[in-house]
Amino acid sequence: ACIMALNAAAIDIFIPALTNITQTLELANPNHAQFVITAYVMGFGISQIFYGTLSDRFGRKPVLLFGLCVYVLASVAAVFSTSFAMLLTLRAIQGIGAAATRVIAVSVVRDCFGGARMASVMSLVMMIFMAIPVIAPNLGQLVLFVGDWHEIFIAVAAFGAFVTLWTYFRLPETQHPEDRL
Repeated sequence: ACIMALNAAAIDIFIPALTNITQTLELANPNHAQFVITAYVMGFGISQIFYGTLSDRFGRKPVLLFGLCVYVLASVAAVFSTSFAMLLTLRAIQGIGAAATRVIAVSVVRDCFGGARMASVMSLVMMIFMAIPVIAPNLGQLVLFVGDWHEIFIAVAAFGAFVTLWTYFRLPETQHPEDRL
């Protein structure tokens, strides 16, 4: 559920910061700030197909850790964005890393559970995934009370680092070597 929440939070936590981004990066058209969301979603959507194939070949955990590391590094780098083009590029890269969370979380559940138990676990995961878009903009606004949009990237990177460490230490490899294709 935390792995799935990471992606949902990365989309919606930036909604309150769009005006802030417009002002800081001096965008001529305020509506262009929305591309911060679009760039993330494009990177996220396009790269999902690759993570499924890679996790079937190399296992779930290493591919998930790779995606999480890409996500965290792009989040940290975005703190230092000096142009809108740089910010959009890093958001797309962040989305590319986060795509691993969507694909592999479902694969891990499918590897570990079956039948009614799988349905129950997926219901919990999806419930949290659906609740995060309600909570994330409020969290983004709280961060804006004490800082600016750069601090939102710090918060996202910290949450990503937490999930990465949790995955590394607590999530076992769920795909058996004999099942790798």
